[in-house]
Amino acid sequence: MRKLMSFVLTAFFALGLSNLSQASDLKTGRQNDDPKKVENFSLPDINGKTHSLSEYSGSKAIVLMFISTECPVSNAYNDRMVQLTKDYKDKGITFIGINSNKAESVADIKQHAADHKFDFTILKDDKNIIADKLDASVTPEVYVLNGSLDLLYHGRIDDSRRVNEVKTNDLRSALDEILGGKKVTNPKTKAFGCTIKRVD
Repeated sequence: MRKLMSFVLTAFFALGLSNLSQASDLKTGRQNDDPKKVENFSLPDINGKTHSLSEYSGSKAIVLMFISTECPVSNAYNDRMVQLTKDYKDKGITFIGINSNKAESVADIKQHAADHKFDFTILKDDKNIIADKLDASVTPEVYVLNGSLDLLYHGRIDDSRRVNEVKTNDLRSALDEILGGKKVTNPKTKAFGCTIKRVD
């Protein structure tokens, strides 16, 4: 009887530790590593034309940028996104903006793009389907793919919302390494900004 009680107590203690470990994982919000390849998808742009990632297979890199019309952090990067597009579009880099915020209408996005002279395609991710697939969480947040849709870089554009405080131009560094035929030295950084407002 004493052996049986000892066995039961040991099993109960082990189970408790297991549950505690699982609860700890949930509390810390641990997530899976980035996927090595992104699935092809199609979304409409702000003019109603549908675009698929596979259309850009000839690009040296595809930069997906989750952006917002209302987020002050995303808006702080408007000029930088425009400049990045100017600096790299003739080098075979494709830039695509994606808006997944439920409250930001196509009309709002179109006006915002015109106001800030965005020279890149902007897609509307209705019901945040693509944001969910990529586990995008904030604006701005970028994903860099090659023509085969392998993920080469994921994270922030640079390390500061304020231009005069930027110390590392992470996205530029990644693109320069890709264009130079090198492996991206720092393929994952922590994006920061406003939470993507998802559907309920």
